[in-house]
Amino acid sequence: MTTNGGSKFSYLLTGLGVGAIGGLMAAILTHRETREALRERSARSLDYLNQQAGKLRERADVIVHQGKNLLSCKGSDLVDRSTTAEKQVYREEKIENLGG
Repeated sequence: MTTNGGSKFSYLLTGLGVGAIGGLMAAILTHRETREALRERSARSLDYLNQQAGKLRERADVIVHQGKNLLSCKGSDLVDRSTTAEKQVYREEKIENLGG
């Protein structure tokens, strides 16, 4: 009986060992597939982010260009207004000084 029980125990240990090795091999293969899937997904995500960043840069360039145009137009408009205002003040002072 001891030989029969002993052989059952050795079969149990052998089965556990083979199962553990098989489980480890399956886990390693699963990890490879997982890493590949993660790599592909991260590459797609990086491509998407690069596209969005490019669109954002283009929009920012357009906004900056429009802002520069707006400032240059307003700046020259302000210069025109200030020179006409100065001319008017000069004329009024000249009239007051000559007439008074």
